[in-house]
Amino acid sequence: MALTDFKSRVVNIGDVPLGGNYPIRIQSMTSTNTMDTIATVEQSIRMIEAGCEYVRITAPGIKEAKNLRIIKKELKVRGYETPLIADIHYQPKAALIAAKYVEKVRINPGNYIDRKRGKSNFTEAEYNEEIDKIRDRLKPLIDVCKQHGTVIRIGSNHGSLSERILFRYGNTPTGMVESALEFVKICEDFGYQDLVLSMKASNVKVMVQANRLLVRRIQELGMNYPIHLGVTEAGDAEDGRMKSAAGIGLLLLDGIGDTIRVSLTEDPEFEIPVARDLVHFTNIDTKIDSDPEKHPFPFDLYQYSRRKSEKIMQIGNGKPPVVIVNQSSLKSATPEYKDGFEPDYIFNEKNNTLKSYTKFENQISVIFPVYIDSLNSLKNKVIGLKTNDLLVFSPAESTCICEIRNWFIVLFQNGLHNPVILQKKYPGMPLKKILIKATIEFSCFLVDGLLDGIWIQSEQVNPEILCETAFGILQATGERISKPDYIACPSCGRTRFNIQDTLKVIKQRTSHLKGLKIGVMGCDVNGPGEMADAHYGYVGTGKGKITLYKGKQIIKTGIMEEFAVDELIKLIKENGDWD
Repeated sequence: MALTDFKSRVVNIGDVPLGGNYPIRIQSMTSTNTMDTIATVEQSIRMIEAGCEYVRITAPGIKEAKNLRIIKKELKVRGYETPLIADIHYQPKAALIAAKYVEKVRINPGNYIDRKRGKSNFTEAEYNEEIDKIRDRLKPLIDVCKQHGTVIRIGSNHGSLSERILFRYGNTPTGMVESALEFVKICEDFGYQDLVLSMKASNVKVMVQANRLLVRRIQELGMNYPIHLGVTEAGDAEDGRMKSAAGIGLLLLDGIGDTIRVSLTEDPEFEIPVARDLVHFTNIDTKIDSDPEKHPFPFDLYQYSRRKSEKIMQIGNGKPPVVIVNQSSLKSATPEYKDGFEPDYIFNEKNNTLKSYTKFENQISVIFPVYIDSLNSLKNKVIGLKTNDLLVFSPAESTCICEIRNWFIVLFQNGLHNPVILQKKYPGMPLKKILIKATIEFSCFLVDGLLDGIWIQSEQVNPEILCETAFGILQATGERISKPDYIACPSCGRTRFNIQDTLKVIKQRTSHLKGLKIGVMGCDVNGPGEMADAHYGYVGTGKGKITLYKGKQIIKTGIMEEFAVDELIKLIKENGDWD
């Protein structure tokens, strides 16, 4: 069952309406220098031809904002009229100019007006005085947008909240929501409602909780603005795809989201197929709802906690979720699992048992799982369940993934604490599709702390790869860390170094540092804030110049790009985090 029946209002962004019953719109952002008109136009065309429905372009200053008119004109000459979005951060004057030329302007409440001044305490009068200043400074943009029919996206980012919001709410999902709602209320006071809202974070759990909370709050306030979804700084390759799928896909299944952007540290046209897969797989799942009866959720949707479960061998009782593979799917007698990515349990199909797996020996103890394939089968088995029965939720392919929440509700209602493994089968599906679909489906329960293990089945994929995929899903949701975590932005026109190649080099040289968080950020607009929980940060602060962080502290500035990775490695070693 879906989390919400929220239905957004329609907002017209050029000739591509957003919200209501319209399809989920796909967008992306250029990574070129906005002043390089031809490069920006040609990249925009590649994005559009890949399926991008809105093109976002950074406008960090007035000259870039003015050049949006030239970019738009050139696109039109070439036959493209896809709506453009200007990305604004520190320059309200740039927003005023951009709003005349583009169909939508994105502003971040945390740095659009509320500048950081080192202030950590606000009286009630000072707090309200700041809101009055925001009102005065926001009104000119509202007036221009009214005049030109321009939409505003109010986008709160975890890690870039204003000092005033941090003082009252902390760096929390609540702070993200209330920061945006302040701006929304000001817009409404001036009779302007052409708004889109977004809550973004690089931490999937925070992103999910913030968006759920946003929907609850705007419904309480009688609002129904469309919602933009995205996981910021997701990184590249499989990790970036899984992290994006974990947050965006889960919320789409919850019934939340009208437009999505997959943020990868790759050329933006490569984001579009991933976004299309997310929309496709979530549309399939939400078509079926065999149990429309609504129940209150017996677990907290806005704050993470693990479901209480009994311990069976190394499963349950708060232990990290385990990974299971099928013995019958092994293509060789001795599969070569990578160190740190070995399965926890092997399933023997002949005698229906799970056996603990280690690299050097198989333990004798086995588990005989109890399979649940429907809500009715669970209800029928509730009375006879023993505390040491391991439940394997094995839904039919036609079962809506959201419906399985009802199965957990039955466990809560009956006071049952049996550990639960989710088993999903992907017959005939290629790995790149499994990567997205499995991440969506398992994340729906991992992010809410409901699962004690995951079990991906595919006869077409080697068990070693299935294991890595499972560990990747657990890493993306923060449920089990098996490798470093890279917080890396997709880059935009503000980036002044080769972030794609740099990220690859950093990953190659630090791949052994399990659990270490490294931020690789294109600029200092959102970078330092959004990688705030990283252990180390590598941030572009000028053309070919890098600043290194340890936590939130600047360690060294002005490092030439060609020496910066070596300096990062040196910093990690000096602080004893290399081994």
